[in-house]
Amino acid sequence: MDAVIVAAGKGTRMRPLTDTRPKPLLPVGTTTLLERAMAQCAPHVERYVLVVGYRGEQIRETVGDEFDGKPVAYVEQRERKGTAHAVGQAADVVDDRFLVLNGDLVLDDALFEALAATDGHALTVTTVPNPSQYGVVDVDASASGDGAHADLEVTGIVEKPEDPPSDLGNVGVYAFEPSVFDAIDRTSLSPRGEYEITDSIDLLLEDDEAIAAVEYDGTWLDVGRPWELLDANESVLGQLDSADAALDGTVEEGATLHGPVVVEDGARVRSGAYVEGPVVIRSGADVGPNAYVRGASVIGPDVRIGNGVEVKNSVLLEDAHAAHLSYVGDSVLGAHSNFGAGTVVANLRHDDANVRMRVKGEAVDTGRRKLGVVLGDEVKTGIDTSLNAGVVLGTGAATEPGETVTRDRGRE
Repeated sequence: MDAVIVAAGKGTRMRPLTDTRPKPLLPVGTTTLLERAMAQCAPHVERYVLVVGYRGEQIRETVGDEFDGKPVAYVEQRERKGTAHAVGQAADVVDDRFLVLNGDLVLDDALFEALAATDGHALTVTTVPNPSQYGVVDVDASASGDGAHADLEVTGIVEKPEDPPSDLGNVGVYAFEPSVFDAIDRTSLSPRGEYEITDSIDLLLEDDEAIAAVEYDGTWLDVGRPWELLDANESVLGQLDSADAALDGTVEEGATLHGPVVVEDGARVRSGAYVEGPVVIRSGADVGPNAYVRGASVIGPDVRIGNGVEVKNSVLLEDAHAAHLSYVGDSVLGAHSNFGAGTVVANLRHDDANVRMRVKGEAVDTGRRKLGVVLGDEVKTGIDTSLNAGVVLGTGAATEPGETVTRDRGRE
C-alpha cells in the first residue's frame, strides 16, 4: 500500500508563515506537519507518494528520497485545480490500494490503523455536532453489525446540506483502489471551479463500487490558519508526559525543568531558566539565563530566548530571537525574526471577547480567548514595542522604538 499525501497548495490563509515555506513544513512538536503524517502512515505503507507544487523543492530537500526506511516518490501538481486533480497526479505511479490524506492535518494513529485494516474503497467519518457546516456522509448501516453506525456503507456525500442525512462528517482521509483514477478522469468541474474528490466518490457509487465508512472519534485538526498552528501544537504536545522528557542537550546547573520537556542535542538551557512542559527546545536553541518558558511551546532550531524573557504557549521558528526583557504569549514568530529589548505582546482583550485576526482581508473570530501575534520571517521590532492581540506583521515588517502596534502591517 502507498500513502499519497497532498502537499501542493499555497496555504494563502496561513500567510505570512507560508510566504517562504509550504504549509506542510510548519513545525508541530519535534517535527513538521508533513513528516508527522508520514510517520503515522509508516506502519501501514510500503511507499510514500508526495504531491508537491508550491515551493515543492523545499519538501524534496526536507524529506529526501527515503523516509523511515521506505522510498519516497514525488509527483507535481503544476496547477491547483482541486482535490481530485491532486490525487489524479499519482495515477502513473500508483497501481495498488493506497491511502490519501492532506499534509496539513493533525490526526491520531488510530485513524490510519482503522483505515488500513479495511478492504477496497473507504473514507473516514466522525460524528459532528453541526453537520450542516460539513461535507456529510450518507450511509447504510442495515447490512450487519450492532449499533447505530455499525458496518457502514457509503451511499452519498452532500456538501453543507440544509437538511443533513446523517451526523457523520467527512474527515477527508481515504483509502482507494486504483479504479478511482478512472472516476477522477470523468469528474467535472464543480461550481467553484475545481475537481472535487467527493464528486469522484459519487461516480464510484454510480458504478456500484462499494465504499466503506470508517468511524473515527479522535483528534481532527485542519491546520489552515495561523492560530490553528498553535492548536496543533497544543494537541500534539499535550499528549506528552514526563516519560517523554528527553534531555539530550546541555542543561546547566541552576536551570529548573518541570513536566515533559524535550531538550534536543545541541540545545542549551542556561542557569536560572525555568521551563514548564510540555515544551520542545530544538537543536541549536539557547534559553536563558533567567528566562521562563511554559505552556505548549516549541522553541525552534537556533532560537535565542534571553534574560528576562517569558515565552508562553508559543511557536518560534528557526533563528527567531527574543533576547532581552520581552513577553511572547500565544504567538507564532517567524524565522529570523527579532524582538527588540522590551517588546511585549498582548494576548487578551480587555472586553474578554475572542481575539479576531484578519485572514485574506477579513476579520475572523479565532475562537481563542487568548491569542497574541503572528510574525512573518525577518520581522524586526524596535525596543519597547507593544503589539496588540491579533496583530499580524508580514514578512520583513519592522516597528519603531516605543511604538504601539494595533493594526496589521506589511501584508497585501
